[in-house]
Amino acid sequence: MERFEEYLQSNLPKVPSFHPVYESALADMLLAGGKRFRPMLLLSIVDAYEPLLYEGALPVAMGVEMLHTYSLIHDDLPSMDNSPLRRGQPTLHVRYDETTAILAGDALNTDAFYVLSKAPLRADIKIKLIELLARDGGARGMVLGQALDCYFENKPLTLDEVKTLHTNKTAKLIAVSLQMGAIIVQLDKNIQDDLYNFGLDLGLLFQIQDDIIDETQTDEEAGKTTGNDGDKNSFVNLLGLDESISQATTLAKDLQRRFENFDKKLQIALTPLMDTYLHRHI
Repeated sequence: MERFEEYLQSNLPKVPSFHPVYESALADMLLAGGKRFRPMLLLSIVDAYEPLLYEGALPVAMGVEMLHTYSLIHDDLPSMDNSPLRRGQPTLHVRYDETTAILAGDALNTDAFYVLSKAPLRADIKIKLIELLARDGGARGMVLGQALDCYFENKPLTLDEVKTLHTNKTAKLIAVSLQMGAIIVQLDKNIQDDLYNFGLDLGLLFQIQDDIIDETQTDEEAGKTTGNDGDKNSFVNLLGLDESISQATTLAKDLQRRFENFDKKLQIALTPLMDTYLHRHI
C-alpha cells in the first residue's frame, strides 16, 4: 500500500493552465484516500509471481484507481446520488461546482488509459490491459451498471436483476483488476479465468457489504454519505438487513473455500486483503 501511495502522490495529473482549480480538482479525490482495493488486488498478484515487474505495474494500478475514482465523482453528482461526502471529504461538486466535478471525472476516465499506455511493459500486454479495462469499466460493464441503477430507482427489480446490476456496476472492475494482474505476469489462461470469476463473486460480496454498511453505519464511520439507498435497488432494500447479512456470510464462506484452492503463492499474496474484506459485514 505504501509503495502504491508514494507512486500515486508522485504521479498525480499535472496540467498547468490559468484555470484556478482544474489541476487540484483532478487530484483531490485521488488524494482523499480510499481502500485502494482494486490496485492492491492487481499489484499483489504481480508481486507474488514477478516482483521485478512491480514497478512496471504501478502505472497500470494507478490507471485502475483513476478510473474507479472518476466513477465515484460522477456517482456522487446531483443528477445521480447527490452525495456531499466521499472518502471522508466533501465531494467535488460541493467543494467546487458541478461543472468542475463532471470535467474532473471525464479527465480521470480518459487519463487512466493514457497513464496505462505509458507503463514500461510489452506493447501487446498493454493493449490487452487497455482492452479489458475499457470493456469492464465502460459501456459493457460499470457504466451499464450505473445506467441500470439510475433508471430503475423506485422501480423494484428481481434478485437476479439486482445481481446483474451490481455485477456490472461494482464487481467487474474488481474482477478485471485480478485478471489484469494475472496478464502482466502471464499466468495460464485458465488461472486468469478462475481469478476473474472469483473476482465477480468477490465484487458482489463487496456490494452486499456496502449495502449493509449504508444501512448500519453513520457518515463518519463509513467515510461517505450513508442512508442514501432508500430509492435504490440495494440488496438490503430487496432482502432486508438480516437476509443480506446471511447472503454475505454464505458468499464469503464460498469464496474462502475457492480461495483455498488457489496455489500457495496466490494465497500468500492475497490473504491480507481477504482477511480484511471477506467478513467486513459482520
